[in-house]
Amino acid sequence: MKLVVVSAGLSVPSSTRLLADRLARAAAGRTSAEVRVVELRDLAVEIAHNFTNGFPAPALADALDAVTEADGLVVVTPVFSASYSGLFKSFFDVLGVRDQDALAGKPVLIAATGGTARHSLVLDHALRPLFAHLRAVVVPTGVYAASEDWGAEGLPERIDRAAGELAALMTGLSAARGGTREAGAAEALAGTGTKTEAAGPAPAPVPAQAPGRAAGPAPEEKPGGFTVVPFEQQLAALRK
Repeated sequence: MKLVVVSAGLSVPSSTRLLADRLARAAAGRTSAEVRVVELRDLAVEIAHNFTNGFPAPALADALDAVTEADGLVVVTPVFSASYSGLFKSFFDVLGVRDQDALAGKPVLIAATGGTARHSLVLDHALRPLFAHLRAVVVPTGVYAASEDWGAEGLPERIDRAAGELAALMTGLSAARGGTREAGAAEALAGTGTKTEAAGPAPAPVPAQAPGRAAGPAPEEKPGGFTVVPFEQQLAALRK
């Protein structure tokens, strides 16, 4: 599997890159994924030129290909004016123009750094809507690191939890593509510490699905008249 890290830090050294590396290391340790880091500061000029001429230079094209082909993403931005940086947004604008389905169904872990904890809402007010628009599957736990969080309690736990969620999604999708959906889901749940119920009586036969629909467990009807669609089936639909 391939895990791509997109870091929008501008300084060297960068707290944004530091957080990106810690998240990548935690996720890769659970999946044995090959990790690649894309430093947007090195692509800033090429991103600007792409807006004016419509063609990505070789280094930018290579980075866009890596993101598109990744099995999972870790994206980290510094906070500017209570939102993601312009460089961060510009990169994903270029990606969306090049291929509007590039992130469809792709697991993404969102993270940000800032000087104060007051900007932590950037995760839910800016980053999560952006990647929902791109039809990515954003893991439930986002990670924000303020200046006072480094070396303090809480940040390592948030990193581990978010990395576990990303690893579970990546493992589940990889298993589904390999035809071992049930085993992959069980392994993914085990990796996050989620308990599975003991096997019971064999389920009733599942009706044949309509042509063109992804194979998977049948939707489960709950009391009250609404239907629960298995998460794997939702991901498979997004991948189309």
